[in-house]
Amino acid sequence: MTEQPTEAVAPAAEPTAPAAAHGPRRTRRVLWAVARWTAAVVVCGGVGAGTAMGITALDRNEVPGLATESDGRWEYPALSLPALPADRPRPFTEGNDGEVHHADVRRLLLPAPAGATVDAKLNGGFVSTDAYLSLYGKEFRGELKRTLADSTLRHIAARGWTTQDGTRTSIHLLRFSSVAYAESYKDTALQADGADGPKALPDGVEGTVMENFADDVHVPDTSLYAFREKKPYGPEQTRWAYVQAGDTLALITQTRKGEPLAVPFQQTVTLQNQLLG
Repeated sequence: MTEQPTEAVAPAAEPTAPAAAHGPRRTRRVLWAVARWTAAVVVCGGVGAGTAMGITALDRNEVPGLATESDGRWEYPALSLPALPADRPRPFTEGNDGEVHHADVRRLLLPAPAGATVDAKLNGGFVSTDAYLSLYGKEFRGELKRTLADSTLRHIAARGWTTQDGTRTSIHLLRFSSVAYAESYKDTALQADGADGPKALPDGVEGTVMENFADDVHVPDTSLYAFREKKPYGPEQTRWAYVQAGDTLALITQTRKGEPLAVPFQQTVTLQNQLLG
């Protein structure tokens, strides 16, 4: 599926980390396609200093299905990377072999799009492990909680919002003390790259379908796995995705009566991926 860009949004951010060596979608090639369509200005660097990197935009008429303004994309604000502590490198750069995000993880959350109502409980701050686990079916929460307790999970930051069409979005960023723990949780507990789909499913979801667009979003040094709830389902459908970038794992979910629209889901996942990677 073709990636879904956003004109008004200038994606940029603290990158996503490498997938496990056996992960099917791990890639380290430079993302030429995303670079062409993503309009972004990335500002990064230490306190009091910064470096800008421009990414050109692909004309809408050059992208199938994006020739008109009614393609369903959301209007996100311009994005920028937070300043880093002095002498701390960005992930996936020389001197940062541990692929650590030294920036405040809360500053790496994708902001809500224009017109959305922000969830008072998911307002960009830290949340508890139990709050995060409530997104999963009850049968999965116990094992996931034990795994997180045995890992070196540092904290979880989250933001959520509801758009005018009723789509509810939540983004949770789990930051571990090392890339090894992040990968282990993703691959062992969640089994995000499982041949039959992920092991741990969102609350109310019984079957999954893999989203093909994940193969076309190539943010260097990150891994992306996206899914949607398989029919038949109730009055609402859920789409969700995992993005791993070094020591940080993102969970992005969207739920909507009928079904979450594909374009804003792909847009949201891609921008959060770029912010981490």
